[in-house]
Amino acid sequence: MKTTAALLCFSTSLFALDYPHQTAEPQKTGWPLTAEERAYILKAEYERRPGSESQKHLPQLWPQVPSAGHFGGDAWLKLHEAHVKNVQANQGPIDVLLVGDSITIQWGESWKKLFPDLKAVNIGIGGDKTQNVLWRLDHGGVEGLQPKAIVLMIGNNNMFFTPETGVEAAAKGIEMCVKNLREKFPSAPLVLAKILPAHAPGVPFYEDIKKTNAALDSLKLDSDPKVRVLDLWKDFTNADGTQKKELFTPDNIHLSPAGYAVYAEKLKPLLAAQ
Repeated sequence: MKTTAALLCFSTSLFALDYPHQTAEPQKTGWPLTAEERAYILKAEYERRPGSESQKHLPQLWPQVPSAGHFGGDAWLKLHEAHVKNVQANQGPIDVLLVGDSITIQWGESWKKLFPDLKAVNIGIGGDKTQNVLWRLDHGGVEGLQPKAIVLMIGNNNMFFTPETGVEAAAKGIEMCVKNLREKFPSAPLVLAKILPAHAPGVPFYEDIKKTNAALDSLKLDSDPKVRVLDLWKDFTNADGTQKKELFTPDNIHLSPAGYAVYAEKLKPLLAAQ
């Protein structure tokens, strides 16, 4: 009986959530990384996707199962390591934890200007998908922080893979990020910002964002009283669905300073209410 209890305790600590698939990854959680884990995640991401360990094609699971990102050799890992060092330097209470991809990390000076009184830790990484955020959350990315509130925006980069995964899987990946953060910070209110429009109506990327956001609605994530879903679509589009160009950079994805100002305007009352 003692052995069984010990095994149950180990299992609970090993896996942060009941993910729908377990890959061959040697170190599921924790920081620092073992040499074996580091070697594993430095393989191309497609070699580590759910199903690859059994030669199965399971794209519907990709967004929901933690997977370290990968670009430029160990460049992605170095970005994560830098975030971990920043987190370790800011242990304890903070006002806001910002989680996401390039749109999040590029808050930069706009955050300081628009939220001068809020101490934030920003763990955005450009190019990240939901599965990459899940991996970072489970491998030292937020350990030791005590955020009063959390802002999550993720999913844009999952749109590159919706032809394989489908939009419902992308929405479930966002849901899994919410679940992960709620488990780690049960007392912290969380603002989930829906994916912002990118490109133009009729472009598959744009249309899949709309469909993913609609799929998020069906998941009713704000039935959790600690979760607020922030829909910015109408603030960033014209009546015909086209982007308000002044709110975006020329790539039609990232935000201009004016775009961050609009985002902040909608975010402020939600953070003030916490």
